[in-house]
Amino acid sequence: MVGVASASEPRVQVPVQVLGRYIPPQCYTKTEEVKVKTGQSVRVHNPCFACHTKSLAPNFKDDAVLQLAYSFPSSMLRNPWSNLFKDFRPDIAKISDQQIERYIAQSNYQSQGKLLLSTKLASNIPKAWDINQDGHWNGYVPDAYFRFDNQGFDHAPNGQLTGWRAFGYRPFMGAFWPTNGSTDDTLIRLSKPFQTNEKGQFSLAIYKLNLAIVEALIQRRDVPISPVDETLYGVDLNRNGKLDIADKVVYRWAPLKGQNMSYVGQAKALQQSGRVHLAAGLYPEGTEFLHTVRYISFDTKGNVVLSPRMKEVRYARKVAWNTYFQLRNAAMSEVKEADDFPERLRRVQGNEETGLYNGQGWVYQGFIEDKQGALRPQTYQETLSCIGCHSGIGATTDSSFAFPRKLGETHFQQGWFHASQHSLKGVEDRLVEVNGKQIGEFANYLLQNHSGNEFRDNNEVEAKFFDKNGQLKPQAKKHLEKDITYLLWPSQQRAMQLNKAYKVIVDEQSFAKGRDAHIEPLNNVVYDFVEAGKTTGVKKSVTVKPIR
Repeated sequence: MVGVASASEPRVQVPVQVLGRYIPPQCYTKTEEVKVKTGQSVRVHNPCFACHTKSLAPNFKDDAVLQLAYSFPSSMLRNPWSNLFKDFRPDIAKISDQQIERYIAQSNYQSQGKLLLSTKLASNIPKAWDINQDGHWNGYVPDAYFRFDNQGFDHAPNGQLTGWRAFGYRPFMGAFWPTNGSTDDTLIRLSKPFQTNEKGQFSLAIYKLNLAIVEALIQRRDVPISPVDETLYGVDLNRNGKLDIADKVVYRWAPLKGQNMSYVGQAKALQQSGRVHLAAGLYPEGTEFLHTVRYISFDTKGNVVLSPRMKEVRYARKVAWNTYFQLRNAAMSEVKEADDFPERLRRVQGNEETGLYNGQGWVYQGFIEDKQGALRPQTYQETLSCIGCHSGIGATTDSSFAFPRKLGETHFQQGWFHASQHSLKGVEDRLVEVNGKQIGEFANYLLQNHSGNEFRDNNEVEAKFFDKNGQLKPQAKKHLEKDITYLLWPSQQRAMQLNKAYKVIVDEQSFAKGRDAHIEPLNNVVYDFVEAGKTTGVKKSVTVKPIR
């Protein structure tokens, strides 16, 4: 089982220049666009607001100030992500369309019902993967089969549930959009007590209820459910003061006012005994996420779909519970340390076998393609790039991005579906509030950033959405309001180029230099070196508030 790194666990000895790799490549973007000849400011781009924003407790990483200035330790002023400056065009030209299509159409995850990486991890694993040299793999072993039913639940070849459940969600802004290089999916799994009754017997009804309760706690809203008899569980799910028939889980959590919520089944018994915890904005102990990142593929109708080949398999497990008080103290301690020791880089515990601990209760681990295209464990350095976003920004909810953005009950299968079952076509751009005004979330990103990603190299999006004066085209905005795939999906030509660019990184095994696929070098939009005290040009930070 994945756990928190302890004093007895082997630690990876990491050079100082590697420790800062939790700062992602996007943070080196030149936000101020200037004329090359005169140095005069033309426009200020603010992609920073998507991640760095006013947070909602128990996320106390209120970091909206980072929209205004680059705040790097001196050792990280030099941009370490050298792939950003690479010209991929010569190598892309060597890969034919037929070659890349054949490559991404071949699964490197499973074959004939067998999970390829899992089989390898269960046998004689390579010594380089066995960090503690005990002859066994002690990290996560992939166990999802991607065989989903009409409720989003994954099944093994023998028909048994694996516990994983897929959900549809609006991708996070910028780099996560398919038009910027990758498709992806995310599955969630709660621990066994959330799947069983008080006798420890599996119950799908109980599992679905507990997932709905977690959804209500994370999204802080009422979640409709199929009518259930509350007397079977002894929990007032609809919060009407009696046990009757409930058709929704009502979100009402304010312990200081005597308003509490409860899980059902064995999780309820463990909650009552203090061994399982419940709080708004936090997942219960043992929650797992599985996130696969893939190449961009298309079906026969020209719709974007997941490629069978996986670029990465990312895994997260919540291994420790932290109260609001503990999380606030940890955040305040980080602020104090940054003030007292501004040059000190963060030390992240863990290793590539058991995962890296993010300091907020979660362990992260990943697998990525080797030179032959097979999945292998990510190195410490390669995994480190996940930690910065999943532990140190204001935009996350208990370190997560996807589940807070899960589609609700008005969507296909109430939002519980996998991308192989249904696409995001027809999903509307959700409304958010910005400075007291309502606007579509993705439309706001385009307005704030004046481009389709952090690196401003998506000419396709810019041509589709902006006129020659840099203004958002009304018709394109109207189309986006009704269908987010109008923005998210690239043309097949662009997708082909991005697939090839990433394949070059795989061939080079140069992930540690940056794994974001692009075509031309980004010298004009990314800093090679950031001057100490450099400001972004943004005068006032932007705060976005979702409207439910």
